[in-house]
Amino acid sequence: MSSMHRITRFFAIALLALGFAAVAQQIPAAIASDPPADKAHPAIMDSFQIPSHGQPLNAIAYIAAGEGPHPVVIVLHGFPGNEKNLDLAQAIRRTGWNAVFFNYRGSWGSPGAFSFEHAIEDTQAAIAYLREPANASRLRSDPKRIVLVGHSMGGFMAAYAGSHDPAILGTGLISAANFHDWAGGEVKPEAEAANRVRLVKGIADNDILPLAGCTAEGLADEMLSHRKQWNFVDYAPMFGSRPLLLVTSDDGLTPGATHLAAAVRQQGNQRVTEQHFATDHSYSDQRIALEAAVLNWLSTLN
Repeated sequence: MSSMHRITRFFAIALLALGFAAVAQQIPAAIASDPPADKAHPAIMDSFQIPSHGQPLNAIAYIAAGEGPHPVVIVLHGFPGNEKNLDLAQAIRRTGWNAVFFNYRGSWGSPGAFSFEHAIEDTQAAIAYLREPANASRLRSDPKRIVLVGHSMGGFMAAYAGSHDPAILGTGLISAANFHDWAGGEVKPEAEAANRVRLVKGIADNDILPLAGCTAEGLADEMLSHRKQWNFVDYAPMFGSRPLLLVTSDDGLTPGATHLAAAVRQQGNQRVTEQHFATDHSYSDQRIALEAAVLNWLSTLN
């Protein structure tokens, strides 16, 4: 092998090693390894119910090891919530944050009737619950450091609550569904009937069997009647200078996230992080990458 070939090969191997190192640095240790055990304040799971407008929401908390208080992420599931992202919640706990997951009224065994308005109220109720001093103490959580991370419909819930509540530390949206777009956007009057048929079918096809007290027709009409108010792009000014994470996939929802990111930046907020993955709506073959994206973003909020 000539001297020039040896030098070229050396640099190629070095660059390759640097590339692997860079990738490794992007994967947080919490994804692949457990934190040191804390016998005095071990990592635990707690199940409880969050009161919301007269109904108890079934909830669980993944409480991080250590005395705390720990910052907390509320993980908001989508419609109807088949993908609950509990692997993400576990990874969040391993990085030193608490993670709280709950089911909206009328979903997956939580009492009451499901509706989109109820889900908005339930998200706000969960935030209020975590701010109660007694609950914060029991869960070893910091009531002043609450982050919302929502997937699909839960992304809309996170965008709504995160924008309307200036005390939320940061908001993360994973394939967020903008209700304005889901309801067809600006539809001409002559196309409204066909748009409703499309929406009803789309909701019914999402398998609403885990949801109680609702019908596809009722949910479609609720969304259509609120589509102007439920356009999360219009919430851009309310995010202020707080961090916003937008993760997207090849599920057709990227334009809504892109429009929101642009609108937030136009308001002068440059703390906007965007990341796209070539995968499906559930991130079925990109779970580690999704966890890395969320955990790396959370690390910038400490």
